[in-house]
Amino acid sequence: MSAFGRRGGTTGGSGQRPSFGVARPMQGGALTPGSDNPSQFPPIDPGMLQGEAPSFDSNDAAPPTDQMARLASRVAASAESGSIKLEGFEASVHKIKEQVLPRLLERVDPEAAATLSKDELAEEFRPIIGEVLADLKITLNRREQFALEKVLVDELLGLGPLEELLCDPAISDIMVNGPDQTYIERKGKLELSSIRFRDEEHLFQIAQRIVNKVGRRVDQTTPLADARLQDGSRVNVIVPPLSLRGTAISIRKFSAKPITLDIMAKGGSMSDRMATALKIAGASRFNVIISGGTGSGKTTMLNALSKMIDPGERVITIEDAAELRLQQPHWLPLETRPPNLEGQGAITIRDLVVNALRMRPDRIILGEIRGSECFDMLAAMNTGHDGSMCTLHSNSPREALARMENMVMMSDIKVPKEAISRQIADSVDLIIQVKRLRDGSRRVTNITEVIGMEGPVIVTQELFKFEYLDEDADGKIRGEYRSMGLRPYTLDKAKQFGFDQAFLEACL
Repeated sequence: MSAFGRRGGTTGGSGQRPSFGVARPMQGGALTPGSDNPSQFPPIDPGMLQGEAPSFDSNDAAPPTDQMARLASRVAASAESGSIKLEGFEASVHKIKEQVLPRLLERVDPEAAATLSKDELAEEFRPIIGEVLADLKITLNRREQFALEKVLVDELLGLGPLEELLCDPAISDIMVNGPDQTYIERKGKLELSSIRFRDEEHLFQIAQRIVNKVGRRVDQTTPLADARLQDGSRVNVIVPPLSLRGTAISIRKFSAKPITLDIMAKGGSMSDRMATALKIAGASRFNVIISGGTGSGKTTMLNALSKMIDPGERVITIEDAAELRLQQPHWLPLETRPPNLEGQGAITIRDLVVNALRMRPDRIILGEIRGSECFDMLAAMNTGHDGSMCTLHSNSPREALARMENMVMMSDIKVPKEAISRQIADSVDLIIQVKRLRDGSRRVTNITEVIGMEGPVIVTQELFKFEYLDEDADGKIRGEYRSMGLRPYTLDKAKQFGFDQAFLEACL
């Protein structure tokens, strides 16, 4: 059956402040030499009466003018409107699309059209769009017609206005805050995008199209959903009544070209010696925790580290929404499942970790640990699954250890705190701290070893550290990666794989 053809300030003075309760007579004029009575009120500068700016003495605590100018510019920027109006070519195509789309839907069978690819649909659309434009008495040039065809195909088969942003390799994050506002992250900096949705219903349909493709749903009864796109990009959707400005979609894109540790070193995310140490850690089956904030590059680091895994090892990855992309031939990704309408049938990360232990894995990799699965992950690291890796949210390596202790204690496992700390110290070998700095750059700020226990405290030693130095005129942060010059405690583990000399030279 054919899918087509159906018709139908304050400054500080140099004098000392008198003690409380000591009254002085009101005096004017300058202090005369040799006088024992200092003036309570200094003389008035005639220049100030004429509107001149007061001059600050070198002893006064006057804030630097460039820093105050930055504060003033930030106040002015915060008052600007967070919206962009479509203008010129984009506005004209958008306006024509609103007129053509309803008439086009009258002539197309949506179910049959869904079976076609985008290229096939564009070929079928071309004559029908011409008929609709003739009926509307609209004349377009070749460029406008191609742009209109692409927008209409994206509307019917793709993700509508989001398709343009998803195709841009320079964009790493897309944040939709309701139908009228969309922000993007480009080179680590947020900026406002010009795309807009017709209304809240249009945006909600796009959100449903995303989550339905991975067997999940989003509506008023389940207003939260995690999903992924076909290219592996991570998607989070939250809809009203939880989101007060309409449906919100957050998309974390991943580079089409795999990022390696060498690429990170060349890009300034770490030093060459740090890259060498991390390569050895991945190849020598260190148990690694990658710590950092949201958007700091934890998943990217995990993907890069995974390239050092031996191709003969069986690797199982466990995630809420599968986003890891390992290059190993023997790799099995697992994904959690949310509960059904009756609230039954949920499969959590902890369930998958317990099951993965029965699947003969060489390494278990968790996309992120948030709760009680931390205990099972530590058990896996401590029972013959060396080389396991995971990520978690924290601000420093020391806080990462504290968070792991808290996650185990929050579960229903009744284990003393000292036993939990000892298991963490015995299981974890290395903590990699990654951070996104205020200039948008992502850097490895700490590489820390977990040595063991000293009383109730987990003992660590820092192998590498990024030290902040200055900020240049363009706002780029300057710093240097420093080796602490310590002999690594995990040197014996690297020696088992023949990397002890290289590891020692990289750390010293």
